[in-house]
Amino acid sequence: MVFSDVTGSTALGERLDPESLRRVLARYFELASQVVERHGGAVEKFIGDAVMAVFGIPHVHEDDALRAVRAAAELGGALGELNAELERDFGTTLALRIGINTGEVVTGTEERLATGDAVNVAARLEQAAEPGEILIGANTLGLVRDAVIAEGVPPLEAKGKSEPLAAYRLVSVDTDAPAFARRGDTPMIGRERQLKLLQNAFETAATERACHLVTVLGPAGVGKSRLVAEFMSSLDGATVVRGRCLSYGDGITYWPVVEVVKQIPDAETLVDGAAAKALEAVLGEGDVAATPDEIAWAFRKLLETRAAEEPLVCIFDDIQWGRRRSSSSSSTSQTSRAAPPFSSSAWPGRSCWSAGLRGPAESSMRRRSPSSRSPRRRRTS
Repeated sequence: MVFSDVTGSTALGERLDPESLRRVLARYFELASQVVERHGGAVEKFIGDAVMAVFGIPHVHEDDALRAVRAAAELGGALGELNAELERDFGTTLALRIGINTGEVVTGTEERLATGDAVNVAARLEQAAEPGEILIGANTLGLVRDAVIAEGVPPLEAKGKSEPLAAYRLVSVDTDAPAFARRGDTPMIGRERQLKLLQNAFETAATERACHLVTVLGPAGVGKSRLVAEFMSSLDGATVVRGRCLSYGDGITYWPVVEVVKQIPDAETLVDGAAAKALEAVLGEGDVAATPDEIAWAFRKLLETRAAEEPLVCIFDDIQWGRRRSSSSSSTSQTSRAAPPFSSSAWPGRSCWSAGLRGPAESSMRRRSPSSRSPRRRRTS
């Protein structure tokens, strides 16, 4: 849950006539709606000069808490540009205070309003925040602690709460952080067969100097990334590069390709001519544009050249989010005999790709114990 409120709205109403005040708030509401929706959230309602937004309803994502925090931080940053326009047009500026909390709510009623203690706590956090400040609850911090810097504030004495509320002031957000940090300090149990499959594919590819694709399929949270991490740690004498497909955002079509290119030392010197220019285009470093086919060809040439020196493993995470162009680039790069072995992870039921591969393999992973949840009870941020 995200609550965002305009501070000093009463004084603002005294300075502006009703029509001007309405226009000012309308532009703020429009900005807030755009930011929230860009991060996959939904505006639940407008309350006076406040915005109530939810993440995780109606669609659940593994990083809803982080999306909520990023949306709040972006809204605070975007307010500067809006204030410049408001100062020019109306001679006034706005200041926001924002509260974020995570917890279980009930939704799905005719009014479609989220109801629960998590909503009340988010509102109390917003009311306690200073102008320009974002306060997050303990539950939210527990989910985003690896992606943010936050400072503790004195416990809040909130109206209607029997115990003081723990609150934290948001300092900054890491824009490149994954949804959550995965721990690898415990032994992996029960995936020996899948691990052996990956190791065998690598040995075959290295021996035959051919490209092999292995797609690891499984529900979210089943352990695909952990399996790949164990595979990576078992490799000897190979270069490993890794790209991640993002679930949302602007300009992310070639994001995994860019990540891989940046991890290859001296990538610009490994290829020349048109291939080098295409790589510069996808990295945003050159003035010359490149077509999708040129980018795919240049990416293949880069991997071929690097793989000719020593075995190369290229891993793409979360390819269920991959856009058609980036998937096409990866598929094209796998058609050459000199190309490296590939490993990818995805959710079942999502589109995956493969093309022109020798010995492709698919490893399907299932949960070791089923789980169930109420269809109307959601954990939201």
